[in-house]
Amino acid sequence: MDLSVVIPAYNEERRIGPSLERVVAYLGEQRWKSEVLVVIDGSRDRTAEIVRRVVTDLPVRVLDSGVNRGKGCCVRRGMLEARGHLRVFSDADLSTPIEEVERLAASVAGGYDVAIGSRHLPGSRVEVRQPWWRQMMGRAFNACTRRLVMTGIRDTQCGFKLFSADAARRIFPHQRIEHFGFDVEVLWIARRLGLRVAEIPVTWVDDRRSTIRPISDAARMLVDLVRIRQADRKGLYALPPPTA
Repeated sequence: MDLSVVIPAYNEERRIGPSLERVVAYLGEQRWKSEVLVVIDGSRDRTAEIVRRVVTDLPVRVLDSGVNRGKGCCVRRGMLEARGHLRVFSDADLSTPIEEVERLAASVAGGYDVAIGSRHLPGSRVEVRQPWWRQMMGRAFNACTRRLVMTGIRDTQCGFKLFSADAARRIFPHQRIEHFGFDVEVLWIARRLGLRVAEIPVTWVDDRRSTIRPISDAARMLVDLVRIRQADRKGLYALPPPTA
């Protein structure tokens, strides 16, 4: 299996059908042997039913624990159950088009272990911007991330990240945070492991049907940053050195 596409989904009945059809159509035109894993986060709507209706020659797996635990939990499960040599996770709204996987895959082919999409680099194309309050949230969170956790990465929260199979197997068993702060934790673990991370400019088209809750989710993300630092001080990220 060359490529696994992991799509976390919570109450996505309005968007998952067209998104999945677009992903499947794109993958069907490539030479790669691919699979798609839709990891459902205990949705209360028809997300799973709609996914199963999409007719495709590609393997499409539906993973649903029936319990709402968070996006980070979905991504971790998908990454660990995937079989691809490369494993990418994408938001269900495809705000970053699936075609951008080629840029990220080229970076891993060039020697990086992890490649992450970025909206804040020269060469990034933001075709439809987020509402002003989402932009303010993003700037504030990025500033807190650089101050409390890590420097050198301009956009930790773009929902489009690709991992080599080896990197995924080494990173995700150590992931503890199950909500939106998991992106930062995953990158922190990658650095702890000595893995090479590339930040790649991508296209971004905002979908205004966001499920983000401005106040509660922003507060939870800040708490997650503190949890990362606390876990690190306790030695919970004292990971073994990379193998040769």
